[in-house]
Amino acid sequence: MTHSAITLATLVLYQALLLGIGLWARRRTRNERDFFLGGRRVGPFITAMSYGASSSSAWVLLGLTGYVYTTGVRALWILPGVWAGYAIVWLLIGPGLRRAAGAHDLVTLVDYLALGSSGRARQAIVWLAALMILFSFSFYIAGQFQGAGTAFASAFGLPMRWGVITGALVILLYTWFGGFWAVSVTDAVQAALMALVALILPLAAIAALGGPGAFVHTLAQARPALPAPPAGLLAGAGFIIGSLGIGIGPAGQPQLLTRLMAIDDARDIRRGFVMALGWAVLVFTSMAILGLAARALIEPADGQAEGVFFALANAVLPAVFAGIVLAAVLSAIMSTADSLLLVAGSAAAHDLGLARRFAGHALLVSRLTTAALCLGAVVLTLALPASIYGRVLFAWSALGAAFGPPVIAMALRRPARPAGVIAAMLTGFALTVLFYVQPNAPGDWVERVVPFLIALAIILLMPARSRT
Repeated sequence: MTHSAITLATLVLYQALLLGIGLWARRRTRNERDFFLGGRRVGPFITAMSYGASSSSAWVLLGLTGYVYTTGVRALWILPGVWAGYAIVWLLIGPGLRRAAGAHDLVTLVDYLALGSSGRARQAIVWLAALMILFSFSFYIAGQFQGAGTAFASAFGLPMRWGVITGALVILLYTWFGGFWAVSVTDAVQAALMALVALILPLAAIAALGGPGAFVHTLAQARPALPAPPAGLLAGAGFIIGSLGIGIGPAGQPQLLTRLMAIDDARDIRRGFVMALGWAVLVFTSMAILGLAARALIEPADGQAEGVFFALANAVLPAVFAGIVLAAVLSAIMSTADSLLLVAGSAAAHDLGLARRFAGHALLVSRLTTAALCLGAVVLTLALPASIYGRVLFAWSALGAAFGPPVIAMALRRPARPAGVIAAMLTGFALTVLFYVQPNAPGDWVERVVPFLIALAIILLMPARSRT
């Protein structure tokens, strides 16, 4: 069999497995809470693996590898920021969030943000949060579809549009079938495949260079041996702050926080954290090593940085094994998009009340909403090309600055009054958008950090009159 035939056969079998999981999960999905939260019966292992896959996928395998490839060792400042974000979400936010979700029967993160408010204030929080999710996720989902398109184009030489459409269709089908259960279990499978690839491919790349000693020697010839900031004290500090600032974004990501709302028991959060962090250390470190190795193995090509993963797989692995790895990754990079579609669907169907307006047809409304969002993201991907890394980090920063400060304030038992929640959300979101369209600062520190800190100051200066 040819390389392409092996890749295609493996891909078809794997996609059939994902759809089979969706059909299995359909039997466990009987109502809205099952569809959006798995009935709050998800164990720590599935939660940890699906959290990892949902927070990573295309932007790590393709985006981070390409970023390290073009930026060099100074890009490694991102790693401790990412790992710190895991600790913030799981250990600081997670326990209180899970307790509140169970005690108040919360379905979405928007429900949590509106907790303790009523009347017009609650309606304003819900509508603002839901619209921010839908706006930001359109870019985030488009980034994942672009990753799928890049993968299909690299493996089979297909035009980008057919790769995007194929990936989007498979994601939509298994999300439709089984909702949260399907998304969580398929993400766990994909997380395992990502970990396998993260072990194999960097080792093969280092072997191709001549071993660990040759790898270190190659890096020393090109760059300083340790992560180095750009020239100049202020520029260097800005780059480091911006890189570490990626770690505050998870505090406001609905697709990640709902994982902790759905965990079976709050006591399992620490166990899940250990599993999730171990997975993240393995995958992020391996992809960074891969990007550094690619600098010595692959000639730079303008505009092709996010295809370096596939180019390296073809260069250092035997044809048969490369086909299998590529097929696995083609599916793995789609694992974030299903979670985004599910949360965006919950924002439209549950938070904006579409499901209530069509009583008795809540699941149908949710599925139709995810289909509309999927179609919109496909159009955005094809009409407005952009880097995966840029799309994802814009949405990541915008939602992090809008929702992270209220969530952290509640975790610190200092909830704000409804006016404070609204002011913080608007400020964090608007400043992120404003700074995004300005020229980039080193490490994008203004866009990633300043809006979050200003919104957090607002939320802490406007405490609730009575604790919730």
